[in-house]
Amino acid sequence: MDVLDLESYIERWSRAHGGYDVRSSRPTLAWLRLAHRCASPLARRRVPPTAVTYTGGVLAVAVGAVAALGGRWPLLAAVLVLVVAVLDGVDGALAEMTDTATAWGRILDQLVDRVGDVAMLVGLWALGAPGPVCAAAAVLTVFDEAVRASAGAEGVVEVGLVSVPERPTRLVLGSLSLLGAGAVPSVAPLVVTGGATAWAVLALAATLQLVVNVRRLLHGLPRNVARADDGDADPTPAEG
Repeated sequence: MDVLDLESYIERWSRAHGGYDVRSSRPTLAWLRLAHRCASPLARRRVPPTAVTYTGGVLAVAVGAVAALGGRWPLLAAVLVLVVAVLDGVDGALAEMTDTATAWGRILDQLVDRVGDVAMLVGLWALGAPGPVCAAAAVLTVFDEAVRASAGAEGVVEVGLVSVPERPTRLVLGSLSLLGAGAVPSVAPLVVTGGATAWAVLALAATLQLVVNVRRLLHGLPRNVARADDGDADPTPAEG
């Protein structure tokens, strides 16, 4: 099966993200190269993107369960976080490369991401992080992503909704916290408390940032004005 080469994939990814200049960011470019390399053999074997997404969801749930075992187990949980992160990029790359991206696939990807966020926080709580802090981080994270999704539905391009604690930041915080807890179990509660607190503070900052930016972009405008301006809006509701 023919699949998109790297340059074509990058171009398509850029269009899907509001025309973001991928080559202006070396980390983003490196991430897309990794996703393309991992997705290419799957594309040739016609593996559906949703299979990768579901696999990532199962492993995301396992993060919290493995971390809760304590001792050195959080080290494995940290590795699982990294695997989930890679799969999160691979499923999207696979969908783009095989031209099988769907609206449901995008929603499913977001659902699995939120499961992964909550699972990491459950793992931090199980290792000794304060429950209220973990709960606040979880609620704020889900709220932030809900605001982002709602604004996107009104036509705001994704690149205009970038906030401080994007998912990569949360993955780094979660994996480093689990890594530290597993490397030195005796100070695990202190390490995970620091990680959960940082997560909650960044999520709160994101809430303020997103609400201010979304209000600035959409206040006083009719619904779906961006789509109407593009002439792409279809007044007929999509069938389920």
